[in-house]
Amino acid sequence: MSGLETIVAEPWADWGLIDCGNGAKYERYGHIRVVRPEPQAMWAPARDDWDPDATFVPGSDEDGGGRWVHHRQVPRSWPLSRDGVRFEASLTPFRHLQFFPDMAPQWDWMRARAEGAEVMNLFGYTGVGTLLLSDAGARLTHVDASKKSVEQGKNNAHLAELDERPIRWMIDDAAKFTAREVRRGRRYDGILLDPPKFGRGPTGETWRLEEHLPGLIEDCARLLDKDSRFLVLTVYAVRMSALSIAELVRQKLGALGGTVTCGEMAVREEARGLLLPTAIFARWAP
Repeated sequence: MSGLETIVAEPWADWGLIDCGNGAKYERYGHIRVVRPEPQAMWAPARDDWDPDATFVPGSDEDGGGRWVHHRQVPRSWPLSRDGVRFEASLTPFRHLQFFPDMAPQWDWMRARAEGAEVMNLFGYTGVGTLLLSDAGARLTHVDASKKSVEQGKNNAHLAELDERPIRWMIDDAAKFTAREVRRGRRYDGILLDPPKFGRGPTGETWRLEEHLPGLIEDCARLLDKDSRFLVLTVYAVRMSALSIAELVRQKLGALGGTVTCGEMAVREEARGLLLPTAIFARWAP
């Protein structure tokens, strides 16, 4: 296992972190500008002229409540693109905007290895990563427990003109689906997983990251072999360490050889170029 790395999401035409500080971040998503809470931005912002179209105000619930306050009219959804792949953004009740821009460097890294690959995207959300990998020539199995997220993924595929691509859209519990794939004797060239800290499957299954991640990674290892190309694990739970998830991946995939790298994911602020940390990751490659 190599040392810790920092993977940085740089601004692109349709997204950027304009400024951050005082526990908040000021971002642009196409022509819409938003302010959202960001506890890790403990420093002072560079600018005092923040002028968002909407601000997310968190509720008293530490695990996710809150509401959007509109300062100007914001469309229900609007199109963005990355590497020519179009998808929709919108203000969700969970403070997100239907995708996670800090994943961009991970998408780029996988796209370089995706041509002709059979890839599974677990906890795939609205499918932006799925579509970028599909556009790069992979065959995808997209798995998410939320019917609404999977439907949004299909809508994004239509918007991107990728709805004829080989993508299996599965509304299923990620851990149960992966275990069934093991029993079916399936194999994959690549696996991407972005598990939440806590979640529920479509029939009430409970997901707890610390409890269930080891078994899921073990099943993922059974779906890969020495000819496979990657496994990428990203985690947004602050109480976990990149070193701990990397050791988990190293032990579970040890029989395949290869290398495990790990570290932090961050986004670069446009105002000063400083890095705002967002998540930790571990990834395996032969």
